[in-house]
Amino acid sequence: MDTTAARRRLVDGLVSRGAVDRDATADALRAVPRHEFLPEERRDRAYVDRPLPIAAGQTVSAPHMVAMMTDLLELSPGDRVLEIGTGCGYHAAVTAEVVGATTGEDAEAHEPTGRVFSVEYHEELAERARRRLDRLGYAVSVRVGDGHDGWPEHAPYDAAYLTCAPAEIPRAVVEQVRPEGVVVGPIGGAGRQRLVRLRRRPDGTVEREDHGGVRFVPMQSD
Repeated sequence: MDTTAARRRLVDGLVSRGAVDRDATADALRAVPRHEFLPEERRDRAYVDRPLPIAAGQTVSAPHMVAMMTDLLELSPGDRVLEIGTGCGYHAAVTAEVVGATTGEDAEAHEPTGRVFSVEYHEELAERARRRLDRLGYAVSVRVGDGHDGWPEHAPYDAAYLTCAPAEIPRAVVEQVRPEGVVVGPIGGAGRQRLVRLRRRPDGTVEREDHGGVRFVPMQSD
Protein backbone atom coordinates (compact mmCIF):
# COMPACT_ATOMS: atom_id res chain seq x y z
CA MET A 1 0.00 0.00 0.00
CA ASP A 2 1.20 3.50 -0.82
CA THR A 3 0.64 4.90 2.66
CA THR A 4 1.42 8.49 1.69
CA ALA A 5 -1.20 8.49 -1.05
CA ALA A 6 -3.72 6.71 1.19
CA ARG A 7 -3.18 9.26 3.93
CA ARG A 8 -3.57 12.13 1.48
CA ARG A 9 -6.84 10.69 0.16
CA LEU A 10 -8.16 10.26 3.70
CA VAL A 11 -7.37 13.82 4.74
CA ASP A 12 -8.62 15.31 1.47
CA GLY A 13 -11.89 13.48 2.08
CA LEU A 14 -12.15 14.86 5.60
CA VAL A 15 -11.52 18.38 4.33
CA SER A 16 -14.04 18.09 1.50
CA ARG A 17 -16.82 17.02 3.85
CA GLY A 18 -16.04 19.74 6.38
CA ALA A 19 -14.61 17.49 9.08
CA VAL A 20 -11.45 19.63 9.30
CA ASP A 21 -11.61 23.40 9.73
CA ARG A 22 -8.01 24.45 10.34
CA ASP A 23 -5.19 24.15 7.83
CA ALA A 24 -2.75 23.26 10.61
CA THR A 25 -4.91 20.29 11.57
CA ALA A 26 -5.10 19.02 8.00
CA ASP A 27 -1.34 19.44 7.57
CA ALA A 28 -0.70 17.49 10.77
CA LEU A 29 -2.96 14.63 9.70
CA ARG A 30 -1.17 14.47 6.36
CA ALA A 31 2.21 14.37 8.10
CA VAL A 32 1.62 11.70 10.76
CA PRO A 33 1.94 8.08 9.52
CA ARG A 34 -1.06 6.56 11.31
CA HIS A 35 -0.11 3.04 10.20
CA GLU A 36 3.07 3.26 12.28
CA PHE A 37 0.95 3.51 15.44
CA LEU A 38 -1.17 0.44 14.80
CA PRO A 39 -0.58 -3.28 15.42
CA GLU A 40 0.75 -5.03 12.32
CA GLU A 41 -2.55 -6.82 11.72
CA ARG A 42 -4.47 -3.52 11.66
CA ARG A 43 -2.21 -1.51 9.40
CA ASP A 44 -4.12 -2.25 6.22
CA ARG A 45 -7.02 -0.27 7.73
CA ALA A 46 -4.94 2.65 8.96
CA TYR A 47 -6.42 5.10 6.47
CA VAL A 48 -10.05 4.16 6.90
CA ASP A 49 -11.87 6.79 8.95
CA ARG A 50 -12.79 4.67 11.92
CA PRO A 51 -11.47 3.85 15.42
CA LEU A 52 -9.35 0.72 15.70
CA PRO A 53 -8.36 -1.58 18.59
CA ILE A 54 -4.78 -1.33 19.84
CA ALA A 55 -3.97 -3.15 23.12
CA ALA A 56 -5.12 -3.34 26.75
CA GLY A 57 -8.74 -2.99 25.62
CA GLN A 58 -8.07 0.49 24.24
CA THR A 59 -8.62 2.07 20.83
CA VAL A 60 -7.12 4.72 18.60
CA SER A 61 -9.70 7.34 17.66
CA ALA A 62 -10.99 7.75 14.13
CA PRO A 63 -9.12 10.43 12.17
CA HIS A 64 -12.19 12.66 11.93
CA MET A 65 -12.47 12.68 15.73
CA VAL A 66 -8.79 13.51 16.15
CA ALA A 67 -9.29 16.32 13.63
CA MET A 68 -12.35 17.67 15.40
CA MET A 69 -10.68 17.70 18.80
CA THR A 70 -7.52 19.27 17.40
CA ASP A 71 -9.57 22.01 15.73
CA LEU A 72 -11.44 22.70 18.98
CA LEU A 73 -8.19 23.14 20.90
CA GLU A 74 -7.27 26.10 18.65
CA LEU A 75 -3.57 25.37 19.06
CA SER A 76 -0.71 27.57 17.89
CA PRO A 77 2.98 26.77 17.34
CA GLY A 78 4.79 26.79 20.66
CA ASP A 79 1.76 25.93 22.80
CA ARG A 80 2.18 23.52 25.69
CA VAL A 81 -0.45 20.78 25.75
CA LEU A 82 -1.54 18.14 28.26
CA GLU A 83 -2.96 14.88 26.92
CA ILE A 84 -4.80 12.40 29.12
CA GLY A 85 -4.68 8.93 27.55
CA THR A 86 -1.60 8.34 25.39
CA GLY A 87 -2.83 5.05 23.93
CA CYS A 88 -0.68 4.23 20.91
CA GLY A 89 0.59 7.83 20.63
CA TYR A 90 -1.14 8.78 17.36
CA HIS A 91 -3.18 11.66 18.75
CA ALA A 92 -0.14 13.01 20.59
CA ALA A 93 1.84 12.95 17.34
CA VAL A 94 -0.84 14.99 15.56
CA THR A 95 -0.78 17.49 18.42
CA ALA A 96 3.02 17.61 18.30
CA GLU A 97 2.92 18.41 14.58
CA VAL A 98 0.61 21.38 15.23
CA VAL A 99 2.60 22.89 18.10
CA GLY A 100 6.01 22.09 16.64
CA ALA A 101 7.19 19.42 19.09
CA THR A 102 9.17 17.42 16.56
CA THR A 103 12.79 16.37 16.37
CA GLY A 104 15.10 14.72 13.86
CA GLU A 105 15.49 16.33 10.42
CA ASP A 106 13.18 19.21 11.34
CA ALA A 107 14.93 20.02 14.60
CA GLU A 108 16.28 23.43 13.54
CA ALA A 109 12.92 24.61 12.29
CA HIS A 110 10.89 23.26 15.18
CA GLU A 111 13.16 23.83 18.21
CA PRO A 112 12.85 20.28 19.60
CA THR A 113 11.72 21.07 23.12
CA GLY A 114 8.93 19.14 24.80
CA ARG A 115 5.57 20.85 24.45
CA VAL A 116 3.24 17.83 24.62
CA PHE A 117 2.88 16.00 27.92
CA SER A 118 0.86 12.79 27.97
CA VAL A 119 -0.38 10.63 30.85
CA GLU A 120 -1.20 6.97 30.22
CA TYR A 121 -2.79 4.62 32.76
CA HIS A 122 -1.38 1.39 31.27
CA GLU A 123 2.37 0.97 31.68
CA GLU A 124 2.66 -1.29 28.64
CA LEU A 125 0.97 1.25 26.37
CA ALA A 126 3.01 4.11 27.80
CA GLU A 127 6.33 2.37 27.16
CA ARG A 128 5.40 1.36 23.63
CA ALA A 129 4.12 4.84 22.80
CA ARG A 130 7.23 6.46 24.25
CA ARG A 131 9.54 4.35 22.09
CA ARG A 132 7.38 4.81 18.99
CA LEU A 133 7.12 8.59 19.34
CA ASP A 134 10.84 8.87 19.89
CA ARG A 135 11.61 6.70 16.86
CA LEU A 136 9.33 8.80 14.65
CA GLY A 137 10.78 12.08 15.88
CA TYR A 138 8.06 13.50 18.14
CA ALA A 139 9.13 15.29 21.31
CA VAL A 140 6.30 14.03 23.52
CA SER A 141 6.85 13.36 27.22
CA VAL A 142 4.93 10.29 28.41
CA ARG A 143 4.43 9.08 31.97
CA VAL A 144 2.38 6.36 33.62
CA GLY A 145 -0.27 7.63 36.01
CA ASP A 146 -3.87 8.36 36.81
CA GLY A 147 -5.07 10.97 34.36
CA HIS A 148 -7.46 12.42 36.93
CA ASP A 149 -4.40 14.03 38.51
CA GLY A 150 -3.10 15.56 35.29
CA TRP A 151 0.63 16.32 35.27
CA PRO A 152 1.08 19.29 37.63
CA GLU A 153 4.87 19.48 37.37
CA HIS A 154 4.66 20.96 33.85
CA ALA A 155 1.63 23.22 34.35
CA PRO A 156 0.33 25.65 33.30
CA TYR A 157 -0.67 24.36 29.88
CA ASP A 158 -2.20 26.33 27.05
CA ALA A 159 -4.65 23.49 26.41
CA ALA A 160 -5.52 19.96 27.47
CA TYR A 161 -7.56 17.12 26.03
CA LEU A 162 -8.75 13.67 27.02
CA THR A 163 -8.92 10.59 24.79
CA CYS A 164 -11.01 8.65 27.32
CA ALA A 165 -14.30 9.47 29.00
CA PRO A 166 -14.64 10.35 32.69
CA ALA A 167 -17.97 11.21 34.31
CA GLU A 168 -16.83 14.85 34.26
CA ILE A 169 -13.63 16.59 33.20
CA PRO A 170 -11.27 16.20 36.20
CA ARG A 171 -10.90 19.40 38.18
CA ALA A 172 -7.12 18.95 38.40
CA VAL A 173 -6.86 18.96 34.61
CA VAL A 174 -8.89 22.15 34.33
CA GLU A 175 -6.82 23.86 37.02
CA GLN A 176 -3.58 23.00 35.23
CA VAL A 177 -4.66 24.98 32.15
CA ARG A 178 -3.88 28.70 32.09
CA PRO A 179 -6.66 31.30 32.18
CA GLU A 180 -8.35 31.51 28.74
CA GLY A 181 -6.96 28.06 27.91
CA VAL A 182 -9.24 25.24 26.79
CA VAL A 183 -9.89 21.61 27.68
CA VAL A 184 -11.56 19.24 25.20
CA GLY A 185 -12.79 15.77 25.97
CA PRO A 186 -15.66 13.29 26.19
CA ILE A 187 -17.72 12.92 29.35
CA GLY A 188 -20.40 10.47 30.46
CA GLY A 189 -21.07 6.76 30.55
CA ALA A 190 -21.50 4.19 27.80
CA GLY A 191 -24.14 5.18 25.28
CA ARG A 192 -24.52 8.75 26.55
CA GLN A 193 -21.19 10.45 26.11
CA ARG A 194 -20.85 14.05 24.95
CA LEU A 195 -17.82 15.88 23.63
CA VAL A 196 -17.34 19.13 25.53
CA ARG A 197 -15.00 22.09 25.38
CA LEU A 198 -14.28 24.07 28.51
CA ARG A 199 -12.65 27.49 28.43
CA ARG A 200 -11.15 28.55 31.72
CA ARG A 201 -12.05 32.11 32.69
CA PRO A 202 -9.59 34.33 34.59
CA ASP A 203 -11.68 33.97 37.77
CA GLY A 204 -11.34 30.16 37.66
CA THR A 205 -14.86 29.42 36.44
CA VAL A 206 -15.39 27.71 33.10
CA GLU A 207 -17.41 28.34 29.97
CA ARG A 208 -18.77 25.09 28.58
CA GLU A 209 -19.76 24.09 25.06
CA ASP A 210 -21.36 20.83 23.90
CA HIS A 211 -20.13 19.38 20.61
CA GLY A 212 -22.34 16.36 20.23
CA GLY A 213 -22.50 12.67 21.02
CA VAL A 214 -19.36 10.54 20.90
CA ARG A 215 -18.10 7.12 21.94
CA PHE A 216 -14.78 6.67 23.79
CA VAL A 217 -13.34 4.09 26.12
CA PRO A 218 -14.03 4.91 29.80
CA MET A 219 -11.37 6.73 31.77
CA GLN A 220 -9.66 4.46 34.29
CA SER A 221 -8.53 5.34 37.78
CA ASP A 222 -6.64 3.99 40.75
